[in-house]
Amino acid sequence: MKRKKVIIDCDPGIDDSLALMLALTSPELEVLGITIAPGNVEVEKGYKNTLKTLQILNRLDIPVYKGEDKPLSRELQTAYETHGQDGLGENHYPLVKIQDREETAVDFILNTLQTTHQVSIIALGPLTNIAVALISNPEAFLNLEEFVSMGGCFKSYGNCSPVAEYNYWVDPEGAKYVYENLPTKIHMVGLDVTRKIVLTPNMMSLIHRCPSEKGKFIEEITRFYMDFHWKYEKIIGCVINDPLAVLYFIDRSICQGIDAYTTLEIHGICRGQSVVDEMNFWKKKPNTCVLTKVDQKRFFREFFLRVLNADETFLKLLEGMI
Repeated sequence: MKRKKVIIDCDPGIDDSLALMLALTSPELEVLGITIAPGNVEVEKGYKNTLKTLQILNRLDIPVYKGEDKPLSRELQTAYETHGQDGLGENHYPLVKIQDREETAVDFILNTLQTTHQVSIIALGPLTNIAVALISNPEAFLNLEEFVSMGGCFKSYGNCSPVAEYNYWVDPEGAKYVYENLPTKIHMVGLDVTRKIVLTPNMMSLIHRCPSEKGKFIEEITRFYMDFHWKYEKIIGCVINDPLAVLYFIDRSICQGIDAYTTLEIHGICRGQSVVDEMNFWKKKPNTCVLTKVDQKRFFREFFLRVLNADETFLKLLEGMI
């Protein structure tokens, strides 16, 4: 099997941590490094949370790089109410002590693109690091193989305003720059599809009855997340957005979408809105594959098969829960 070389840019965050678990238990991927963006939590906290997740997976061999401190043109607005004060559901796991790398996230992205063939990026947070790297050296991105971004919404409503998804709302200028300048088509894994990936209490009960260290970690970090989703959206369960972007990168058949030109609104009450020209009013070449449909049954089967090495009994019981 030829493994896909990938950089994961993220802001852990509960669902980012779940996405890292999926990526690092998927044999199709060769994760070259993880870069930390400002978003759900500050970069320093996101960096520490990434190390905690890697320790659970026994994968501290994966290099992690700290990114930009704040969005392109704004102060950072974190999402502690969603992810807890520690970013991992207020479990306060002990710090993992390793030597910090001197190379920044932006430098790592650019150096990797210039020295390694067929590298792709999965961006799970605000696009700040990507925008800064693209502004600094646009030629390096001519070597980018594929680009998947968890962000935006098309026909779905927003999750931090009536029209905006959080990642793009936090740094709309960064997202706009990437959408308008990246030479590679962007695969937009937005709320239209991620909202259908709901981890339910029944699934959590199933995880609890098949104990493992990774299963315990999933239980612990999602408990706070479930309480948040009930309080604010009256969802019984929690939406785990980011892992879908990882699985879609591995297997494109899990989602369907449309090709269209997309840009971002950066001002006023529509800040962060992803504007998708579905009807081609602007007569511009499509720069985005906007996902609109997802097979959630297949998603959860693959997620638990990979992350927890689930057996057929587990998978049969899971089938009846979706």
